[in-house]
Amino acid sequence: MEPARQAILERIRSAHALRSATGRHDSGASYDAISRAYQRAGSLQNTERVELFEHRLKEYDAGVHSASTEKIADAVKEILANRGRRNMVAPSGLPAAWLPEGFTFTLGDGITANDLDHFDGVLTGCTLAIALTGSIVLQSGAGQGPRRLSLIPDYHLCVVLAEQIVETVSEAFDRLGPTATLPTTFISGPSATADIEMTRIKGVHGPRFLDVLIVQDKNRIG
Repeated sequence: MEPARQAILERIRSAHALRSATGRHDSGASYDAISRAYQRAGSLQNTERVELFEHRLKEYDAGVHSASTEKIADAVKEILANRGRRNMVAPSGLPAAWLPEGFTFTLGDGITANDLDHFDGVLTGCTLAIALTGSIVLQSGAGQGPRRLSLIPDYHLCVVLAEQIVETVSEAFDRLGPTATLPTTFISGPSATADIEMTRIKGVHGPRFLDVLIVQDKNRIG
């Protein structure tokens, strides 16, 4: 048996034994006693952090694109045209400067789950992103909308600002503290599962296709 697995099982047995002996579980003392020697803060420079995030996204089979702040609409136009997506949903609070002409962007906050199936996809921003895991964090807020917007459409184009990218999961949770009560979704690449007969299937729990537009101004990235 692997040492890590053995350690986990022993902790579970100890927790059960403590609860059986006392009739309750004192989570306060046990929680405080947990070792937190794991990595909590990042050490990468800005450019390295963005590159790691891009690398993780590509490993997940997500489309990765980049643009400067002034060119977001142009990049969105090119990405959507290449994907053949024109009838899009967008949440309230999404910057108008991100929306190119020649495409339909319907405000999606009040659209029902059934009606969302009739759109080509959704364009959103995000709360933050995690380089180490290649994850994007979405919350029910401005520019992101209710969680169904990014779970039901078959395609998702997400705009991530370079300054929203943190290196570690711990840093992400530190930043999420002020908005911890909002409905939150962590996504790492397009939706995929191999739970069904060990066959990888896309689109079971969310969009089959994910494009990420990383916005960074070269003169501000170190």
